[in-house]
Amino acid sequence: MDGGGRNVGPVGAADQAGADGLLGPVAGTVRSVRAAFAVRLTRQMRRVAPGRRSRMAIPIERRVPRHLGTAGLFLASATLALGAFVASGSYDRFVAENGRPLDILARLAGFGVERVTISGIARLYEREVLQAAGIDGHSSVVFLDVAEVRERLLRVPLIASASVRKVYPNEIVITQVEREPAALWQRNGEIAVIAADGTVIDQMRDDRYAALPLVVGDGANERLKEYLGLIEAAGALAERVKAGTYVSGRRWTLKLDGVDIRLPETGATEALARLVKFERDNRILEKDIIAVDLRMPDRVVVRLTEEAAASRLESQKKKPKGKGTET
Repeated sequence: MDGGGRNVGPVGAADQAGADGLLGPVAGTVRSVRAAFAVRLTRQMRRVAPGRRSRMAIPIERRVPRHLGTAGLFLASATLALGAFVASGSYDRFVAENGRPLDILARLAGFGVERVTISGIARLYEREVLQAAGIDGHSSVVFLDVAEVRERLLRVPLIASASVRKVYPNEIVITQVEREPAALWQRNGEIAVIAADGTVIDQMRDDRYAALPLVVGDGANERLKEYLGLIEAAGALAERVKAGTYVSGRRWTLKLDGVDIRLPETGATEALARLVKFERDNRILEKDIIAVDLRMPDRVVVRLTEEAAASRLESQKKKPKGKGTET
């Protein structure tokens, strides 16, 4: 004991018994819960452990599905064969001759393309539209990509707009609007079809554009409106104009029936008006000439053909000379 009569030593047995008496009910409950949890865990382990051991004890040939190896080998062989088929070009030849496999299946099911209705054709031929669209007897309605077909059609310079739709089971409908060709443009020996703004919209492949006006030379396509104005100003001579050559990016020379009409850089319309009047009064274009030069505003220069020039020279030689004074 200390001086105050208090016990400062370790707790004795009596004190421990008193503590157990106070916490006895709680401690018993804790021990009961622990015991129940241990029993439950033991039971679960007994149920799981034998199953795992029995699973691992099953032979591998019983755990793997039957014929899995054969199927895998077949799949690998088929993949290699298909790769070789494509790489060798045989697949492309097969598609070209028979169509895509999906299209073949669709045709067998009754969805082949049997009719194509095209509206808006003016200068293109139906076969040209079909070829541009990529539609043939191997196509099917089901697997035809209308967006792709439309894109292919718009690559044709003569086609300004196009729409494509499917009509099940066997029809494709194409509606197109063609650009209006205005003239032919010859450059470097090649002839192209151009629109009014000079844009090249087609190539001259046959005589369907033969009646269009013809311009020749670099930059002539961009001056088409100017040339057509000259044709209009030619009046009665317009029908005789076969072509217009744009010379050195400055002026025009009109090609008539074997006669060149050389126009000035400025005032070409007025020069043509002089020619029309001169032709009406003197029938100059009916003479043996190959060119009429209108580049000088106060005169008309005419170039004769070789035969006419030789004849004129000969006639001048035959004219009598004046008599001289005898000495």
